[in-house]
Amino acid sequence: MAGEQLLFYNGGMKLRDRIEMNSGVLGGKPVIAGTRIAVELVLDLLSSGAGVDDILKDYPHITREDVLACVAFAADTIRSERIYPVGA
Repeated sequence: MAGEQLLFYNGGMKLRDRIEMNSGVLGGKPVIAGTRIAVELVLDLLSSGAGVDDILKDYPHITREDVLACVAFAADTIRSERIYPVGA
């Protein structure tokens, strides 16, 4: 994950404590640790207007910190992304 430049949040917990990637789970997509809930799904829910409490109601086996870790993971991924201009 982003060259081990893992973001710290909420008391110093590392993203790898909440988000994992395993080739045997959802084809290696990042998921909330110990689940098959993809970071992508959580972000889609949030972007479509669902609140954290809505997500927790629909997925009671995850925590608020898991949802926040999904957002932090996305931010960390974008932060480490490099964009190279292509000829105009």
